[in-house]
Amino acid sequence: MFKNHPKGLLAAALSNMGERFGYYIMNAVLVLFLCSKFGLPEEKATAIYSIFYMGIYILSLVGGIIADRTQNYKATIQSGLLVMACGYVILSIPILSTAGNIGWLLPLTCVALFMIAFGNGLFKGNLQAIVGQMYDNFEAEAAKQGEEALAMAKSRRDPGFQIFYMFINVGGLIAPFVAPLLRSWWLNTNGLTYNADLPALCHQYIAAGAAMAPEALAKMNELIAIVSSVQPTDLAAFCQNYLEVFNTGVHYSFIASVVAMLISLTIFILTKSKFPTPAKKAVQESVSYTAEEKRAMATEIRQRIYALFAVLVIAVFFWWSFHQNGTSMSLFARDFVITSSIAPEIWQSINPFFVIVLTFPMMWLFGTSWGRRFSTPKKIAIGMGIAGVAYLFMSIFCFNHGYPSATDFRALDAATAEGLKSGPVVLIIYYFFMTVAELFISPLGLSFVSKVAPKNLLGLCQGLWLGATAVGNGFLWIGPLMYNKIPIWQCWTVFFVVCFVSMAVMFGMVKWLERVTK
Repeated sequence: MFKNHPKGLLAAALSNMGERFGYYIMNAVLVLFLCSKFGLPEEKATAIYSIFYMGIYILSLVGGIIADRTQNYKATIQSGLLVMACGYVILSIPILSTAGNIGWLLPLTCVALFMIAFGNGLFKGNLQAIVGQMYDNFEAEAAKQGEEALAMAKSRRDPGFQIFYMFINVGGLIAPFVAPLLRSWWLNTNGLTYNADLPALCHQYIAAGAAMAPEALAKMNELIAIVSSVQPTDLAAFCQNYLEVFNTGVHYSFIASVVAMLISLTIFILTKSKFPTPAKKAVQESVSYTAEEKRAMATEIRQRIYALFAVLVIAVFFWWSFHQNGTSMSLFARDFVITSSIAPEIWQSINPFFVIVLTFPMMWLFGTSWGRRFSTPKKIAIGMGIAGVAYLFMSIFCFNHGYPSATDFRALDAATAEGLKSGPVVLIIYYFFMTVAELFISPLGLSFVSKVAPKNLLGLCQGLWLGATAVGNGFLWIGPLMYNKIPIWQCWTVFFVVCFVSMAVMFGMVKWLERVTK
């Protein structure tokens, strides 16, 4: 797998895998956790998630600037891992949210999320920049052996980023199982079982008491009979206890995130000698250029920056669509898919599973004579079309089932709603298409950035790629808003249209982008 690639690629991939494992534990449950712990409405919980997710990638710009200016990428990455670990430590403390403490407990949770976002900003883009620098060095060494060796070395960059990306998803595959397993274990230890709908009803009862709507009260009593073998005499006490036990199990999963950060830090420290050191590359011979040569160089740099920003705009719309997996798609898994045996968070593991399974077949496909005809910009355009297919499928599926908005669906009684829920195949098909789209866009987008970025701005340009992701994440709340307000087939249709328009625009720019990246 790592043959004919830089020696440090495996070490970088393992460092990233550990960090991603810890991160995806938290990411898989965050929206549902905010709802169950604090009783937040979905729109507010997804707004916090959207701001947090946007912050991760915006702060990657800060991390890139720090690393570029100090030329100390390794220390920046290590600091990021430590800051993230501290954020997870705060999240792991199990404190019951009440009307008396939510005023400081929710802000404290947001502070912990900021620490995770800031630490991720120091870590993520700079490790990707180091991988790009590995391939710069790899190609420079190959150039000494001739044009054929250089061409072969250049052909390894895209597969190298695909391998790096696959290791990210090894952590992402396992992580979504951790929180549900620990939560169910803790519930069972306390004589209870898991139910996705009960926490929201418990919060409603604690807030409203006897004034709770009769239909909601009847549904809550129906679910209590399912999760508890003993019918409670004091509903308020039961609701408080269920919420405390339910959320304490999730808090315990954040301890696993802390451990994952420390493992990733250990791997990085032990292997960092294999990584290139930008400060040592900064010393260059003094070369004099004519005015005409300087103008030509400036023009080339401008073209590269324009090309970078053109692809970044497309990336905004892809990540807005793709990262619905943590917002509206998580809510869809909870509300419209049968979850009696599989918790809704676990469905997020389908995406990394497909990444791992499909990475090598796609690397083989891209390596064939047929696949080599498709440039990186053209592959990104194809990826946007495939993302559109995923949402077209969801739109047709939900239209055929006559699903209303999620708000109207949740208002149905428990028996009726359960009879209308879908099987898991709908999520498997959706995530299959979205994963194929991701493999066309995300690792190849990182490779594209490493190709066009000016050599003195590697960290900043990788941060810009993540910044585009941040902008897309800043609009994530729109998905759950539509999900709750309009029939959900219309919600998915919006994403379908956005993806296909982006594909058309990207195809329109392909020839120009290909010229810039030659």
